[in-house]
Amino acid sequence: MAKSAVKKENKNTHEGHRDRLRQRFLVEGLENFQDHNVLELLLFYSIPRKDTNEEAHRLMDKFGSLSAVFNASYDELCEVKGISENSATLIKMMPELFKKYEVDIVKNDDVILDKSELIAKYVSSYFKGLTNEKMYLLCLDSACRVISFNLISEGIVNAAPLNIRKIMELSIKNDAAQLILVHNHPSGIVAPSRNDVDATMGIQSIMTKLGMKLSDHIIIGHGDDFFSFHKSDKWKYIFQ
Repeated sequence: MAKSAVKKENKNTHEGHRDRLRQRFLVEGLENFQDHNVLELLLFYSIPRKDTNEEAHRLMDKFGSLSAVFNASYDELCEVKGISENSATLIKMMPELFKKYEVDIVKNDDVILDKSELIAKYVSSYFKGLTNEKMYLLCLDSACRVISFNLISEGIVNAAPLNIRKIMELSIKNDAAQLILVHNHPSGIVAPSRNDVDATMGIQSIMTKLGMKLSDHIIIGHGDDFFSFHKSDKWKYIFQ
């Protein structure tokens, strides 16, 4: 068989496989896909006109799980054979896209966040896929409606790097009735660290002297797990 005929046959085989995988997704969704098939389908859009099964398997072999692939750094992804800068960028964009989607869903000016469980559910989308700690300030009005949700600091939580001035400025700017600190533990363990406790007490002390108070400090873990200082018998005195 001539080389041109072999190339044409291979091209038709790849195109047929790509079409079948796309159609399967459109009919079934991703529920019954194996993890490498998910990556294979995704890579269709950065690697045109070829089978991406090998690249998908290489990613799974190197990182071990689908979530680990999405959490890998750009440079680590580019080290995998067959993963170009475009493919690495596409993979890195996915967690951010998921987050944008979920944050947009929960946006609702009329939502009432009068329980820590509701607050944790409302903000959890902001922390999905993060490998570092981030601290946000949630400002609520007197009816417990969201006024703003702003990033305050990144990195390990302690009193020193927290931007106290920014907390005060946001509180005054939004005329907030309630101020709630929210940060994540990438490990998934929601029990507060000594730094978490010291930071909470330090901020509350400063704010009290300025005539303001925190209402709670919530730690977000994995899934639905969270910790509320205000609900904790051990630490709720900080907010009294």
